[in-house]
Amino acid sequence: MLADNHRSEIKAILEKYPSEQKRSAVMPLLHLALQEYGHITPAALVEIAELLELEPTEVGSLIGFYTLYYDEQGGKYRIQICTDTPCALRGAEEFAEQLCAQLGIRFGETTEDGLFTVEEVKCLAACDRAPVFQVQDAEGIHYHEDQTVESAMALIQEIRKRHKDG
Repeated sequence: MLADNHRSEIKAILEKYPSEQKRSAVMPLLHLALQEYGHITPAALVEIAELLELEPTEVGSLIGFYTLYYDEQGGKYRIQICTDTPCALRGAEEFAEQLCAQLGIRFGETTEDGLFTVEEVKCLAACDRAPVFQVQDAEGIHYHEDQTVESAMALIQEIRKRHKDG
């Protein structure tokens, strides 16, 4: 449980908010759960809801809305490709299909080596630079604009090499 493994971190997070506004701590607590489990487990979702006196559906709605939180185990690197209408008009859907084909997976799936999960997201705020995707990893979020399948695959190969060498 989060409370057992991260008591001091949870206390520090909750102290940042007035007691009547403790629900504002939901996002930092979700981030803590991601660090602990790699995704938001059903048990972590319920535990966070209980800590903040919220309904689990209220916490779960944030996971569905924000691309920073996910409730399923995935690869070490999450490649999130924007396919919203403006990006689609600039070829994002075709880019995504071709990239997934190169990786041998479909949206939401993880590569055989367990490193990459490719996801479809809406709006990364770079419509004029599509195709665009972000890579989420332990160090943060990295944006890649004006992509081709070749440039994306080169990045993926670079990450694979670093992972293998590291």
